[in-house]
Amino acid sequence: MTENDVRNNAFAMPIHNPAFPPGPYRFVDREFLIITYRTDPEALKKMIPAPLQFVEPIVKFEFIKMPDSTGFGHYCESGQVIPVTLDGVAGGYVHNMYLNDHPPIAGGRELWGFPKKLGSPELQVHTDTLMGTLDYSDFRIATGTMGYKHKTLDSAVVKKSLEAPSFLLKIIPHVDGTPRICELVQYSLTDITVKGAWSGPGALDLHPHALAPIADLPVLEVISAVHILTDLTLPLGTVAYDYLAK
Repeated sequence: MTENDVRNNAFAMPIHNPAFPPGPYRFVDREFLIITYRTDPEALKKMIPAPLQFVEPIVKFEFIKMPDSTGFGHYCESGQVIPVTLDGVAGGYVHNMYLNDHPPIAGGRELWGFPKKLGSPELQVHTDTLMGTLDYSDFRIATGTMGYKHKTLDSAVVKKSLEAPSFLLKIIPHVDGTPRICELVQYSLTDITVKGAWSGPGALDLHPHALAPIADLPVLEVISAVHILTDLTLPLGTVAYDYLAK
């Protein structure tokens, strides 16, 4: 294998058998349970990296089931998204995510900078309740519940909310342990078809864990719970801010 062979085939590791395929990444019947809650503003401000700006003490806790995703298969993920602005543009800062599937963990971290770790999330209907759960190292750290399809939501409004930009803090270390890449990445979901969207009464229970500190942003008040079924595409991103640029 020549130097040119390496350069021409250098998409992801390992070079002969990458952990994830090239995109685009299309998701069919992607299902969300999003519980929006009010939290401690001082705790929240410590989590938001500048130049992103604090909006209000709100967190969106997401449980997502993806039964049909290009290259990634069938998996679930869960995590916290914080409403922020960058240069006046409103979006969401993805604070942490926990997944049960290696390719999207590796691809998410290496391509975009998603803050993904291995966990055991699930999203299921239990009789009259939509329930999301998240386990880390065999310990239940999050349970979200919502009354199943109590009220239908406007699909156009939901689609617009899904199209809002998201921001990620991508950090890739150098071989000496110093940061080689340290940047804010921006992306927006595309080709969105909302197949259904509903609201209902919601509740969220978070538990402290040393290696999955989701409870550092405590639940003070649940504001809303939404259930969304959609098809969408996750495109690649752009660099919104480079911390290492001189």
